[in-house]
Amino acid sequence: MKYLLWLLKAAIFFTLFAFALNNQHDATVYFFFGTSWRAPLVLVVLAAFAGGLVVGALGMLPGWWKHRSAAAQLPVTPVPTGTTTTTPAPPVVTTDLPAVRQHGL
Repeated sequence: MKYLLWLLKAAIFFTLFAFALNNQHDATVYFFFGTSWRAPLVLVVLAAFAGGLVVGALGMLPGWWKHRSAAAQLPVTPVPTGTTTTTPAPPVVTTDLPAVRQHGL
């Protein structure tokens, strides 16, 4: 399994490396007020991806802060040592439906 993951990572790396080598032509990105940015296409794509990550992370911050402050206000209850807590097993539900066989792949 470990080697399969390394093989997958190597395949992804070489695919992205081949993409970068095939997209070295200059691309021009036009902004507002007549400004522009001229760079290799792979850098433009990388900048767009990084910008999307930043915008997504910033969009998640308010909810993260809200949950973090709510968790900080919860009282901390210590678990007594030496005692074990067991939860009862969930009840077995019986139905009149026929049993379904599952075939693994």
